[in-house]
Amino acid sequence: MFEWSETDELVRGAVRGFIDKEVRPHLDALDSGEMLPYPIIRKLFAEFGIDALGSEAVAKLLARQRKREEARTAGEPLPEKKDAPAGDGGPFSGQESLMAVLVSELSGVCMGLVTAMGVSIGLGATTILSRGTLAQKQRWLADIVTMKKVAAWAITEPDSGSDAFGGMKTYVRRDGEDYILNGQKTFITNGPYADTVIVYAKLDEGDGADKRERRVLTFVLDKGMEGFTQGKPFKKMGLHSSPTGELFFDNVRLSRDRLLGETERHEGGDGRESARSSFTAERIGVAFMALGIVNECHRLCVDYAKTRKLWGQEIGRFQLVQLKLARMEIARINIQNMVFHALERSRAGKPPTLAEASAMKLYCSETATEVAMDAVQLFGGNGYMSEYHVEQLARDAKSLMIYAGSNEIQVTHVAKGLLAY
Repeated sequence: MFEWSETDELVRGAVRGFIDKEVRPHLDALDSGEMLPYPIIRKLFAEFGIDALGSEAVAKLLARQRKREEARTAGEPLPEKKDAPAGDGGPFSGQESLMAVLVSELSGVCMGLVTAMGVSIGLGATTILSRGTLAQKQRWLADIVTMKKVAAWAITEPDSGSDAFGGMKTYVRRDGEDYILNGQKTFITNGPYADTVIVYAKLDEGDGADKRERRVLTFVLDKGMEGFTQGKPFKKMGLHSSPTGELFFDNVRLSRDRLLGETERHEGGDGRESARSSFTAERIGVAFMALGIVNECHRLCVDYAKTRKLWGQEIGRFQLVQLKLARMEIARINIQNMVFHALERSRAGKPPTLAEASAMKLYCSETATEVAMDAVQLFGGNGYMSEYHVEQLARDAKSLMIYAGSNEIQVTHVAKGLLAY
């Protein structure tokens, strides 16, 4: 893939029309927190048929799994998995190019919309899809992929940060057939308003085992459960349109049907393995978001350089301004090529590894932040004013260097991939 297809460009035009009508007029309200992102996302899904697409994909996935389970129960030969389409990889598998266009276009205008949507579906729904039983998928998936309900994905804790699993203190202990959950999570996207929350917690078996090495289990909670409290939205530097907050668990009783897979010995490994697969997708998504930031900064700066005059001429005639524009163009080409490469790999059934996704995230987030800060500089005093969109782009871009794992951690994952024997 070396360029966007004709269909991609048609989608882009339609998305831009939606953004101009439904997003730009509300940017101030979204940035102040006065307006939540979810009604706009639902309107987007309805207008583009994404809700119907997701609902249909989930129905097909569940029908296939139901057929396999019925065959297994009856002792009949199982349908070959090769007959299952790429959709088994997620509710929007096979639509990666469409989603890349959607994510990049939204990110250039209001990245918080993408974060709220991406965490709910890309992390919340996907984790249930990959780890849940048929009954659990039937219970939660359809509402999440259509955005009828909002999901959150909770790993990070106040004292763990980048040491997400080793430093994890949130724990569950067995109580008969149930589990009792205690602890706290922080920096949770959608946390204040989520209807459904995927929570990672360590199993305390009371055996004095090393707390860092205890098994990590994954549970699904619903809003309003006794002992489960959702904190108010944090005030942040950027991404104001994406609510972020804390979650508190005080002796929350969880029945076994809330344990994903309904087993402590999941065939896909414990919760650590579940999270690592999600990290890969999340970090590739950062590249899509970074492309949107760079594209918008590039567009705004080119227009500004053509119209802003100093000393009787357009500033685009000055070589230092041209240097900034040239570097933005190089950044745009590089990030776009990384996105194209990831899309092609996905289509070929060979998606990037965690190390490769971490490398993409590291480069694209740093580059998008540099481009956004250069855009502010190019606009001068105007760039520092919230009236000019580059100010918001710079605040939002910085989050990409922390979001989905800090960039310092990405270095570690890239190096481990290189040094693996």
